[in-house]
Amino acid sequence: MSRNTKINVLLLVAVAALAVLPLVLGLGDHKKEPFAGSDGEAETAITEIEPDYEPWFSPLYKPPSGEIESALFSLQAALGAGVLAYYFGLRRGRRQGEERAARQATHTPEGD
Repeated sequence: MSRNTKINVLLLVAVAALAVLPLVLGLGDHKKEPFAGSDGEAETAITEIEPDYEPWFSPLYKPPSGEIESALFSLQAALGAGVLAYYFGLRRGRRQGEERAARQATHTPEGD
């Protein structure tokens, strides 16, 4: 197994462990919604500290359910990942093209 393959396998195991360990260890079992997100946690903390707090503004769009909100967030994350993957792929392709062109320029026989 090559060094890169070992690193990739190790990274996959680490990601799987980060995803599974909180569920296996029961982290968040004492909460009503164990993995609700930081927005909900912040709102709870603010209302505990200052019960009369009034938000400065309200959201432009409030999804009808938590599932739709999660789906929209996932769509946003997927679009962002797609844009980043396209950008890095384009950069790599350009770099490889430039390297290939440079190799061909140095290895071509000169005209007589």
